[in-house]
Amino acid sequence: MSASASNPFTDENEPKDRKFVTALSRGLEVLRAFKPGDGFLGNQEIARRTGLPKPTVTRLTYTLTKLGYLSYSERLERYQLGTGVLALGYATLSTFGIRQVARPLMQELADEANAAVALGARERLSMIYLDNCRGSGAVTLRLDIGSRIPIATTAMGRAFLAALPLGEREYLMQHIEKRTGPEWPQLRDAIEEACDYYMEHGYVKVIGDWDGDVNAVGVPLVQNENGYVYGFNCGGPSFLLPEHRLDAELGPRLKQLVQNVQAAMSRM
Repeated sequence: MSASASNPFTDENEPKDRKFVTALSRGLEVLRAFKPGDGFLGNQEIARRTGLPKPTVTRLTYTLTKLGYLSYSERLERYQLGTGVLALGYATLSTFGIRQVARPLMQELADEANAAVALGARERLSMIYLDNCRGSGAVTLRLDIGSRIPIATTAMGRAFLAALPLGEREYLMQHIEKRTGPEWPQLRDAIEEACDYYMEHGYVKVIGDWDGDVNAVGVPLVQNENGYVYGFNCGGPSFLLPEHRLDAELGPRLKQLVQNVQAAMSRM
């Protein structure tokens, strides 16, 4: 199983794995509880989001504060992410050489299409933005580096799924099904249709599935050396990016962008 699809959920590691450090896993779950725009969270809210007992959360937040990964407000009696997390994040981003190659091409397409063009990678059942370029127009999607979007309903996520070997795709689809409920048959059909469309056209398109007012196209990039899969998308408000424009212009252009990125990376 490739790096892109293995171990999607830390909390589902085998409990009998003697190499697995549960305390470390729980500490990371506390950090994962913070979402973009959250600001400060209390122990009670962190416990609710993680499913961990509050006494455990209290010990973990104290330890993470001592280590600099959380900061504590005496006035609010709440926590926010600390500079230690920021340092780790920037260190991680600096290792993704694909960002340096792709960004100028992404910005060019964003400006010309008056749309948003993003690069992302899988994190559990989400795609997390590694970079995002916006067009110069006033109306574009307001998502930043670190933003999360669902795999199942977005162009980037479905492009990612379409690029996976069948066994790995089915593995993730099983987890998506568990979190979907009665809407799963309809969602499964939409994902399978997107994968078929990718095989024929080299890109996927999503018409309002993630957000009723947003249309987008997505293209995956598979690294030759390790099989790691990234996702690119180009999207915006449906009144600016109607379906016929996705097919006539943006899908083919995003596909060419990804081909150019892959060619440049192979020369590095």
